[in-house]
Amino acid sequence: MPPLQILLVEDNDDLRATFAETLEEAGHAVIACADGETAMALWPTRDFDALFTDISLPGISGTELTRRVLADDPLRWVIWCSGYEYSAAMADFGPNVRVLPKAFEFDELDTLCLEIGQSRHGTSRA
Repeated sequence: MPPLQILLVEDNDDLRATFAETLEEAGHAVIACADGETAMALWPTRDFDALFTDISLPGISGTELTRRVLADDPLRWVIWCSGYEYSAAMADFGPNVRVLPKAFEFDELDTLCLEIGQSRHGTSRA
């Protein structure tokens, strides 16, 4: 499966660097930024496979960023990276919005990236 093109939005510098490094070590291409405004400027510059975003961001929140991204493509993958429970709110956003709880396990991240890749690149498990 080709590597995923991921836009990562996290305002905590250390978490952003660690998360980006983890995704890159798994072979994915990552563009990382610290706020929703920068993410909105970057989003149209590439055909990103997924948006991984914190919910609590300065300026545009992760939920508002999700709304804007899904306005153009309701089936786009958006992963909320949060320490809070949002499962009820996710249903309103569509089938490809998920929560990856902060302090996640690497196998959770790998499984999620595999699912995104399979849906975006038309592959299936053998």
